[in-house]
Amino acid sequence: MNFLKNKILLITGGTGSFGNAAVEYLLKKSKFKKIIIFSRDENKQYLMQNRFKDQRLRFFIGDVRDEDRLLMAFRNVDFVIHAAAQKHVPSAEYNPIECIKTNVNGAQSIISAAIKSEVKKVINLSTDKACNPINLYGASKLCAEKLFINANQLAGKLETKFSTVRYGNVIASRGSVIPLFVDLSRQKNTKIPLTHKSMTRFFITLEQAVNFVISSLDNMIGGEIFIPKMHSIFIDQLIKIINPKA
Repeated sequence: MNFLKNKILLITGGTGSFGNAAVEYLLKKSKFKKIIIFSRDENKQYLMQNRFKDQRLRFFIGDVRDEDRLLMAFRNVDFVIHAAAQKHVPSAEYNPIECIKTNVNGAQSIISAAIKSEVKKVINLSTDKACNPINLYGASKLCAEKLFINANQLAGKLETKFSTVRYGNVIASRGSVIPLFVDLSRQKNTKIPLTHKSMTRFFITLEQAVNFVISSLDNMIGGEIFIPKMHSIFIDQLIKIINPKA
């Protein structure tokens, strides 16, 4: 954690599951100067402020689609973790242009603002769905990965470096299938939705995800796609574990 000592870190989409866990971890492990939470949901920012109550935390309302707002937020920032994204697969399919505006155009806005602000390192959080994508969410995150890798060429002789972390489903995070299956089971539903009997998913804990991202941010030299070793499981087996009677 020494690389964060007296440094300023900004997390886009910082009020989400990852942002909350990262802040909790860094408050215990790092002597950072400031963490800026950049997001567009004022209520979640209010809840996060009340949860942590630390003077080193700053809260900045804004949208990653808005480069001018990003330029204001990025002033004097050393490191950026880009966690903001539209992540729900059905929502992206039903609102494709909104997904593209956030996940693709938003990624380019992050890159442009970071170069102009001379941020030292920027790491993008991606998904295993970006590998050989079959839906718009995965395709948009693959595009974002390509943008971040190419951004190292755009930066030229500047010190700004860009990399990506790609991992699987975070266990019990918002939008994960596990809370959905548990909730349906508590309602005593005898049927639980399964897309296909051969479907598998990679899983990683929130703590593992935070540790891996922070480690990758420390070690990156620009241009990497960091992928952790993850366990996978057939979703039908997961359902049987949660509800054997389903």
